[in-house]
Amino acid sequence: MEASVACKLQCSVWIDPGKFARNPSGSVRFNASLRRNEKIPVLISAQLQPQGIPNRHRSVSLKASCSFKNFAAISETESFHSSFDEALILKNKSQEIEPYLNGRSIYLVGMMGSGKTTVGQILSEVLSYSFFDSDSLVEQEVDGTSVADIFQLYGEGFFRDKETEVLRMLSLRHHLVVSTGGGAVIRPINWKYMHKGISVWLDVPLEALAERIAAVGTHSRPLLHHESGDAYLKALKRLSSLWEERVEAYANANARVSLEKIANKLGLRDVSSLSPTAIAIEALEQIEGYLKEEW
Repeated sequence: MEASVACKLQCSVWIDPGKFARNPSGSVRFNASLRRNEKIPVLISAQLQPQGIPNRHRSVSLKASCSFKNFAAISETESFHSSFDEALILKNKSQEIEPYLNGRSIYLVGMMGSGKTTVGQILSEVLSYSFFDSDSLVEQEVDGTSVADIFQLYGEGFFRDKETEVLRMLSLRHHLVVSTGGGAVIRPINWKYMHKGISVWLDVPLEALAERIAAVGTHSRPLLHHESGDAYLKALKRLSSLWEERVEAYANANARVSLEKIANKLGLRDVSSLSPTAIAIEALEQIEGYLKEEW
């Protein structure tokens, strides 16, 4: 369903559960998500400022109420409002930094499991950049061999050499978002290549990293998949050791995105409650701050 909005809109509709977004024409669009083959009644009220106001200054107010089985209406409203607002903020922020960014590539650094790939894909989409994962490119260079197998068959030094070559090739291009491996920061030559663009450190608490990695297993993490025992404690112990080795190198990044600071700013008790979009918004804000200082 798509309803064009001039100033105000209020309608009661039956829609399939799903996400929605505002398109450039000022419409409110609902994308059906047929999760249960059921529909729910939703009352939508939206207000947009006139089209003459520049997009990045235009405000949107949207409320949705609904009832569906035993779910509280406020839960549905908050979910809709949050995702809608975050998408708008992300888009507006990308437009604000575009003149300063001027096509420079973005390199995401941080510990394994910090969300570099997920956040990188969001940033690449909103900036209309191409996305690359340096680990995946190394795997392609070694005939599709996984990173874990490369470590086992050829050793870490071989992997690091391939990683450096991949970063060198990427540094020759523009309009990229690159998710780097957790250990890419340990070689100074890699910083030479990454500083041709803008480097952003995703700083995630070690406890949160250990929880994420323990949940999915350590089989794809060659620097963690050694000891037996409790997955969380094993991951936390090894991550703590790697952190001590790398923290000074991570600090070389042009911008730092602290998930703890984002959570505090949003009134959240746990960084695991943060959405990838919220992290991407903070990344753009930190990049903007760095670029304005550079100017």
